Amino acid sequence: MTAGKAQSAQNFAATTNVPPQVAPTSNDAPPLTRVGSGLRRIDTAHTLAAPAAPSGQFPNLLSKEQLYRSAYPWMYQSRRLEDRLLELFARGQVKGTVTSSSGNEATAAGAALAFRPGKDVASFLHRDLACHLIFGANYYDLACQYMANANSITVGIEGNVHHGDAASRRFPMISHLGKMLSLVVGGTWQANRQGEKAFGIAMIGDGGTSSGDFHESLNIASVQKVPVVFLVQNNGYSFSTPTAQQYNCERLSDRAVGYGAIGKRIDGLDAWEVYQTITDAMRHMEERPGPAIIECMTIRMQGHAAYDKAEYVPAEEKESNARRDPLTLTRNKLEELGAATADEIKGWEEEINEAIEEAIGRALKVGPPKPASRQLPVYAKPKHIQVKPKRAKNAKNGMAVNMALSYLLENEPQATLLGLDVGPYGSAFKTCKGLVDRFGADRVIDMPLAESATVGFCLGASQIGGRPIMEFQFSDFATEACTQLGLNSGTWYFRAHRPAPMLFRLPCGGGLTMGAFHSGEFEGLWSRFPGLKLLYPATAQETFEALVAGFYDDNPCLVFEHKLLYWSKSGDIDFDGDLQQVWRSRKYTDGTDATVIAFGAMVHEALAAAAKSNLSIEVINPFVLKPLDIDPVIKSVEKTGRLLVCQESGETHGLGDRIISLVTQSCLSKLKCPPQLMAAPDQPVPFAEPYERRHRFGADEIVAQLDRMYGDN
Repeated sequence: MTAGKAQSAQNFAATTNVPPQVAPTSNDAPPLTRVGSGLRRIDTAHTLAAPAAPSGQFPNLLSKEQLYRSAYPWMYQSRRLEDRLLELFARGQVKGTVTSSSGNEATAAGAALAFRPGKDVASFLHRDLACHLIFGANYYDLACQYMANANSITVGIEGNVHHGDAASRRFPMISHLGKMLSLVVGGTWQANRQGEKAFGIAMIGDGGTSSGDFHESLNIASVQKVPVVFLVQNNGYSFSTPTAQQYNCERLSDRAVGYGAIGKRIDGLDAWEVYQTITDAMRHMEERPGPAIIECMTIRMQGHAAYDKAEYVPAEEKESNARRDPLTLTRNKLEELGAATADEIKGWEEEINEAIEEAIGRALKVGPPKPASRQLPVYAKPKHIQVKPKRAKNAKNGMAVNMALSYLLENEPQATLLGLDVGPYGSAFKTCKGLVDRFGADRVIDMPLAESATVGFCLGASQIGGRPIMEFQFSDFATEACTQLGLNSGTWYFRAHRPAPMLFRLPCGGGLTMGAFHSGEFEGLWSRFPGLKLLYPATAQETFEALVAGFYDDNPCLVFEHKLLYWSKSGDIDFDGDLQQVWRSRKYTDGTDATVIAFGAMVHEALAAAAKSNLSIEVINPFVLKPLDIDPVIKSVEKTGRLLVCQESGETHGLGDRIISLVTQSCLSKLKCPPQLMAAPDQPVPFAEPYERRHRFGADEIVAQLDRMYGDN
């Protein structure tokens, strides 16, 4: 790093009350060449009338004159394209709505110009159209996206601002504000773990900083020392709610102190100040990795979106905002500094206008999508791969978990295990014991208590080549991550067309007198989210297979591990390495009188019942609860004529009602009596042993129920 660069980093540290550090050597990675945006690019590869200039990507920085000269055309493109989209929306040619970036263009352009598309990890939101353009989006694709036509970026399946390019590390947003931040943290962490020296840029509005994931993500970035810029766009309103009702601190950037991060509030209407502050922060993060909060004070010159007339904004504020239009301010700066003449600027604008009109004209000629079927793909296609075999004698289920994790960490360099107390403590049920000693604290990682952001962290890492394994300490705690797991991770392939290989472990079930918040299964809840895969093993063999197959699958996979079985059941493991054969139901006994479906601990109760009963019982564990293959169950019921589903979950909490519904729809005429569901009462799991014993049921109750079903006919 040059003396000037080191001084710049020290200046940033001084203004944020962080002591300066010794400057290391500069990032030696060459800047990436950007992919074209629109029909013309304002950079070194494609110019309008502007002379060639440095790209501006860190660490090859622009002067003030060069920055304004680069930023203004991007800002103008953003404003002009959105104005045209608003006009098309008013005519009914744009679907959904249009969220305007007017007033935010200087913040967006000043920030994005510092980063390296394709290398640095980014998440942009509603008012960041200039960022998308700088990172490679083009007019035509964007117009098609807003029109929801057959050539839209998301093929018409996602909302008009929910777009990106996950393959190029520009993650598409979801509407749940704050949820994308942890993806940037995880993706940036993974890139640096691979030796890439990458940065992250995570955009959030002032309102979004009130969300829990904002704080969780900051904390994880700080603890894991991940160089991410959390850029807060403070325009005074969260939709219609003024910031006075969103937070009670003087500056949102002051929150940085609580996370050991650097923070600064700046003028977001000046692209140069945004750019300079961010690049200074990046220098600082080179020396001392960790997050930064840059709070950009900006404005919103229109309502939240096309349908919002902003009546709640005082007239004098609207007038003040009009006088502070960043597009006008930047245009004036260009002329004042002699960086461009009025004629040059006019020439750029005319070329941009022409290019936008040409792109919109083409987009208007494209028809709507024509779905071939109602079912769109929600899962990445399975890979039929062979892995190393594994054999073990007399292994308990808990040992099978440890063996599977050791197997994966040993054979897959990109595998990492994350969770609460998975390190030296070995996890709550000791299933991770010894792993940190064998594989190191950089691969077996104790995470902060932040289930939601940790799931997002895993999702981000999965997009940069990582294959994370996350343990929820208890299945109950996974509900903290409902949005991240069910909506963000589960929909990732559907909307981003990218695999999201992640393995989630959920120790679950009762029988250990742990009470309501440590004994749930919740397989019924997670089965309702498209895009997730669920496996529920009952034996040591199945446990090993479920974890290994779930890891190698390219979709988010949840493996339910019944806690009662960890150290109470054992069996041999004979895994031949054929992953394709894992994804199937398991039939333990053949029978002709009744079919019993069970999973988890209820499998062993059902087997005990089959051994006690005078009837011929066929016991099946579906094993793969989602996507559920109901055909083996139907085939069995067609033979036996009777169906009993045994689930430990409450009557409406599990999958039993779904299985009964599917069987009844398919083979009603074959049934000799109504299908029955044995389940716990619809209540939380009680604590005291006598209550919990009554709450659950066992083999004797199953035998009695089968006798009643057989006696009914």
